Amino acid sequence: MRDSAPRPFSAPSAARLPTSPQRRLILARAAVAATAACLLPGVARAALPARPAAAPTLLPPALREQLVASGLAPEHYGLYAAPVSGGAPLLAWQADQPFVLASTAKLVTSIAALDLLGPDFRWRTEAHLTGPLRDGRLLGDLVIVGGGDATLSSVDVLAWMRRWRAAGLEEILGDIVLDRSRFLLSDEDHASTPTPAAERPHHVRPDALTLDGGTVQVSVQAGRRGQPRLEVTPPMGSALRLVNAVTRQGGCSATAQWRERAGAEELHVSGAWSADCPARPLQIAPLNPAELSRRALAELWRQAGGRLQGRVRELPQPGASTPWHPADRAGLAPAPWSEHRSATLGELVRGMNKVSHNLIARHLMLSLSPDFPSRPATLAGAQARVRQWLAARGLPADRLAVDSGSGLSRAERGSPRALTDLLRHSAQGPHARGLLASLPVAGIDGTLEHRLHGGAAQGQAWLKTGTLLDARALAGYVRTRGGRQLAVALLANDPDPEAAARATPALDACVEWLARHA
Repeated sequence: MRDSAPRPFSAPSAARLPTSPQRRLILARAAVAATAACLLPGVARAALPARPAAAPTLLPPALREQLVASGLAPEHYGLYAAPVSGGAPLLAWQADQPFVLASTAKLVTSIAALDLLGPDFRWRTEAHLTGPLRDGRLLGDLVIVGGGDATLSSVDVLAWMRRWRAAGLEEILGDIVLDRSRFLLSDEDHASTPTPAAERPHHVRPDALTLDGGTVQVSVQAGRRGQPRLEVTPPMGSALRLVNAVTRQGGCSATAQWRERAGAEELHVSGAWSADCPARPLQIAPLNPAELSRRALAELWRQAGGRLQGRVRELPQPGASTPWHPADRAGLAPAPWSEHRSATLGELVRGMNKVSHNLIARHLMLSLSPDFPSRPATLAGAQARVRQWLAARGLPADRLAVDSGSGLSRAERGSPRALTDLLRHSAQGPHARGLLASLPVAGIDGTLEHRLHGGAAQGQAWLKTGTLLDARALAGYVRTRGGRQLAVALLANDPDPEAAARATPALDACVEWLARHA
C-alpha cells in the first residue's frame, strides 16, 4: 500500500532501546518532531533543476574552523543542506564537486527500490518437486530456487523445511538441487568492490541463494560450570570439526579461525570468556556463499526430521536467461510446491540502513534489474535502470552514480547537492515515512547510537552514515530548533585513512550547527 496522508510516526527502533526515563523522553521528542516534520506527503514541491547553476559558498566561520581543525584541507569536504520544502541552502561548500559516497549510496538504493519495487516487495525462495510425492516419499529431486533473499537464515530454512514435512514430505529419494540462476554475475561485476576475506564478512559477494549472509557465526556463551559453550550457525554437521579453546578466565575476548589440518577442516575458537560475560557472536566468511549453503542444507533437512537418499548438489549456472524448469504452453514457469518469503521491502530497507548492511544493499540493487525475478538479474541491467530513474529526476550520472548499490565501490560518487536534491524529492513522495524510519537517529540507534549525544541534534537528525578508508559521510534529514526540515549531504574524502577518520567530528559539528539553526 502507498501512504497518501500523514500518520503518527513511531521513533525508529524504539522497541529495542533501553526504557530509562531519559531515553523515553528523547524518543518522545523524536516522535513529535517527526510527526510535525515537513518530510511527509503534501508539502510544497521544490523544483529540482536538471543542470543547476553553481552553488553559492555558504560556510560560516565556526564550521570553517572545524574543517581546518580536522587536519584535512577544506577542499576535501563537500557540504550541502537545504530546506525540504524549497528555498535557499543554509550550508553550501563545494556542493557540485563529485565525492565518493561510501555507504550514503545506500540512500540511492533505498529510494530507487521503494519507488520501483514498492514497499510490499518481498524476495521469494522456491521449492519445486521434479517427481511425484507418494506416502511421504518424493520420487525425484527437490529443487530450491534462490530468489535473491539476502536475509535468508538457517532459522528461516529450518522452519520452512518443517512446513515441508507438515505438507507430507518425509523423504527425498533423489537430490536436493540448488539453483542460483536468478543472479547472473561474473567476476567483472565485482571488480570495483573489495575481495572477500574470512576476516571481512561485510565484503561477502551477492548470491541468489545466500544463507546466513554468507557467513559463519559462532556464539560464545559463558557456561555455569566448566568451559564456555559455542554454537555455530549455520550447522554443518560432522563435516566440520569444532575446536573450543576458550577458557573461563581473563575477560570477554574471543576469536574464530577456519583451519585445514590433515585434509580436514576445523573451526578453532580461542580466547577467554568469564562467567559474567554476555553472549557474543563472532562472524567470519571462510567459504563462498554457494559452498556454505550447500554444506548447511543437508544438515538442516536432517534437523527438520527429513531423510535424504541422494546428496545436495548445484545446478550449473546457465549462460543465458533460461530457467531450469520446463515452461508450460503459455511460456510461464509452473508454480512452486512451497515458497519462503522475506520481510517486506520497507522492513528490509530499515534493516539495511540502521546497521549499514552491505549484502542487503547489493541484493536490492540487483533486484532492480528489469523484470526480476521473471528474468535473471544482471548488474549491468540494474545499473542501467537506476541511471534512467535518476535521470528522470534531473540527476544524470555525472551528478550522482551508483555501482554496487552498497557504497563499497568508489565508483559510487555524487555531488552533495545532487544527493540532497534526491533526498528532497523523496521527502515529497509517498515513501517519505518509510525512508525516514529506516535511518539511524542521532544519539539513539543504529550507526549513530554513540554519536551526537547531548546536543541539539540528538533525536532530531535522521542520517545514513558512510565509512571507507578514504571517506566519511553523513546524509539524510535534520530538524532545526526552529522547526524546519532540512535535507543534508556532508561528504569528506582524503586518500590518507588517518586523515579521513579525523573528518568525523567536523561532519558531526555541521549537523549540530544545523540542528541549532532557527
